[in-house]
Amino acid sequence: MKYVFGPVPSRRLGQSLGIDPAPLKTCNWNCVYCQLGRSLPLTNERREYFPREEIIAEFEQALASHQPGEIDWVTFVGSGETTLHAGIGWLIRQVKALTCLPVAVITNGSLLYLPEVRLELSPADAVLPSLDAGNAKLYRQINRPHPEVSFKRLVEGLVVFRKEYQGKLWVEIMLVRGLNDTEAALIEIAAALKRVQPDEVHILQPDRPPVETWVQPPAEEGLLRARAILGEIARVIHPASGSFDLSGAESLVEAVVGIITRHPMREDVLIETLKHFSPGDVTATLVALEKSGKAQVVERYGTRFWSAAPVYYPILKPKG
Repeated sequence: MKYVFGPVPSRRLGQSLGIDPAPLKTCNWNCVYCQLGRSLPLTNERREYFPREEIIAEFEQALASHQPGEIDWVTFVGSGETTLHAGIGWLIRQVKALTCLPVAVITNGSLLYLPEVRLELSPADAVLPSLDAGNAKLYRQINRPHPEVSFKRLVEGLVVFRKEYQGKLWVEIMLVRGLNDTEAALIEIAAALKRVQPDEVHILQPDRPPVETWVQPPAEEGLLRARAILGEIARVIHPASGSFDLSGAESLVEAVVGIITRHPMREDVLIETLKHFSPGDVTATLVALEKSGKAQVVERYGTRFWSAAPVYYPILKPKG
């Protein structure tokens, strides 16, 4: 499948069937912690990158191939920024018409200052935008945004969206050691969150391969500080555990590529997943995956991750 993947284990959404409406790295941010490499170039153009009817046809096919209870949420989560697809509102409404499963949208939130984007996301059951900084300077340092999506627009968009939106607003904060895990940075983020009034604040850590090699997750002290400053609605979201669904593709290689294009996988997790779907043939599948030209291995934190071949990481460790 081109646009639908999983279900995959989600930190907050159980087994999540993903819908990806944006081409790889079609994004208006270039975050230092991004697991999908650098955005080359940045784009802030909203248009129909993929035909909406094809996306929904794939979704119907995936839905029909799973039993009740195998999917907990349907999640719009892009290998770029989801709201850059101009048909996102139509897609959400179609999904809601086809299933009673709750629908989530993961977005950087940068376009919520646009009334049309706020309206398009309104039918979703949960929206998960990002707020990694409490001032414009740190925002530019961490998220490295397109010039049109300023910090002021980001925060104002979140504030207005909260006033209009009736669903669950869960704000994500990706903590990076030495950048936004300090007391000063967290106090500024808390002040911005007070304006937004989200239902929950989710504290994340870069546990997949960040694009910049110097990015490190916060120490335990940083996590404790974040919880203390951000208040009772904040909680640390730890890496998900669970099984990745590799069914529904023409081959195991294509199924793996469909996952790692959106979620780079630790090699040990990939091996365990392959053992479930292809017992006794794991090595052959890994060799075929590498020879396909559609995957690459990148090392971060001394761990090997499999990612999609087109992803650009500035420095790669040698394979093997």
